[in-house]
Amino acid sequence: MSDRSPNLFPSEFAQLRGNARLVVYIDLKSPYAWIAIKPTREMASAAGVEIDWRPFTLDIPSYLGSAQLAKDGKKVESSNRTPQQWSGVKYAYRDARRYAMLTDKMLRGTVKIWDSSQAGIAMLWAKQRGLFDRFVDIAYESFWKRELDIDDVEVLERTLSAADIETAGFRDWLAGDGRAQHDEINNQAFDAGVYGVPTYLVDDEMWFGREHLPRVAWVLAGRRGPAPTVSNRSFAQ
Repeated sequence: MSDRSPNLFPSEFAQLRGNARLVVYIDLKSPYAWIAIKPTREMASAAGVEIDWRPFTLDIPSYLGSAQLAKDGKKVESSNRTPQQWSGVKYAYRDARRYAMLTDKMLRGTVKIWDSSQAGIAMLWAKQRGLFDRFVDIAYESFWKRELDIDDVEVLERTLSAADIETAGFRDWLAGDGRAQHDEINNQAFDAGVYGVPTYLVDDEMWFGREHLPRVAWVLAGRRGPAPTVSNRSFAQ
């Protein structure tokens, strides 16, 4: 039984979702997005649903300030963060690292606030060639080991090649149609109310955070039975 009456007028989220049953927004520089990839895939597979992955480039300095580590990767070289912002950042990494360890993932804090839009465009390039998962798995693992410079186009090209994805024409597309497509996806998502990653669009609803995967699965299954609570651990790790 549904917990509410069907909405005859699609919400902005349903319109943004389009024909895809499940849309998931991610950003390469988000540790929370990375640890959500595997459980999201497992949930979608169990539901028999394909995922429409979309890049959403976070503007972290706008709400958490910015900072950069020195070349040794240990000491903070520059920062405009308040003590409260630092507390939030440190907890976020500590929390994400705990869950990453459950699946033997290495998660090292980033050395600076990255503009991950080029990586997001590379995701779209890989997605168009049907090799999104392969590229994302390689890119995420390398990035969180501090082995992937996403500011360097050559590095992105090598990562695409490592995923068996052709790179001929990638640079032109990165600066042209790919950039336009990325910006349109981000602008539409932001205007609809998407603000973080991972964000899930299902039915006419938006859910932020992998802890809502049980709820997303319930909606995809037709809302049969009681609605799961956030404490349900299914797909949580």
